[in-house]
Amino acid sequence: MLQSANRLTLVHMTTLILVRHGRTKANADGVLAGWTPGVFLDEHGESQADAVAARLSVVNLAAVVASPLERTQQTADVVAAGQHGTVERHTDERLGECHYGDWTGRPLKELSKEPMWSVVQAHPSAAVFPGPEGESLAQMQHRAVGAVRDWNARLGEEAIYVAVSHGDVIKAIIADALGVHLDQFQRISVDPCSVSVIRYTKLRPFVLRTNDTGGDLSSLVPAKGTKKRRRTSDAAVGGGSG
Repeated sequence: MLQSANRLTLVHMTTLILVRHGRTKANADGVLAGWTPGVFLDEHGESQADAVAARLSVVNLAAVVASPLERTQQTADVVAAGQHGTVERHTDERLGECHYGDWTGRPLKELSKEPMWSVVQAHPSAAVFPGPEGESLAQMQHRAVGAVRDWNARLGEEAIYVAVSHGDVIKAIIADALGVHLDQFQRISVDPCSVSVIRYTKLRPFVLRTNDTGGDLSSLVPAKGTKKRRRTSDAAVGGGSG
C-alpha cells in the first residue's frame, strides 16, 4: 500500500559551473600547450570569453575560481567582469592543466604516433606522461576533484560558482560526477568556452549540462520569491518535470 507521506528529504546544493578557457593559437594549431607559459587567448578565444560571460551574467555567482595559467586567468577575468556586482575571484593550482611532461609543446599529429597515445585513448587511467615533470591522468583527476570538493565546502550549499579550467581537467571532473571510470572520460567532449554544470548533493552529484556552447542559463537561477531551493537529492522516477 502506498504511503501518503512525502519521504523526500529536501536539501540545499552547491552548483558548479565548469568553463573551459577560450581558444588559443596553440589550440588552433593543434599543439599541446600544457603548462607552457605565455599562452593567451587568440582573437576568436577572446570573443568566446565575451560570449560565455554574457551568458553567465544572468547568474549571481558566489565566486570565480581559475587555473593559474594565462588562458584560464583571461577567461575568468572576463567572466567576473560580466557580473552585475562584485564577485570573489580566486586561483587554484589544482585546477591547472595536466602536466604533460615531455609531450608539452609538441603537435598532436606528432604525438598521435607515440605508443602511449593509444594508452591515453583507450586506458587513460594507466597513462603517465613521460619526463620528470610528467603527471598521470589519475593524479590530475584526484587533485581536480579534491579542489572542487574543497570549494563546495568553502562556498557553502547555497552557492553557484564558476571554475575555469582545461579540457582534460573538466572531462575528469565530469567523469567523477557521473560515477564512471576514468577510462571512459574520453567519451566526454569539452569545447573552448563551453559550459558544463554539476549540482552536488549529499547523496549524489547531478550532471545538468555538458559541453553547452549556447543558449539561456537562467534556469540555474533560483526562483524568485523563494528563500530556499526546494530540491531533493533523490532522482525523479520517470525523469521529473525539469
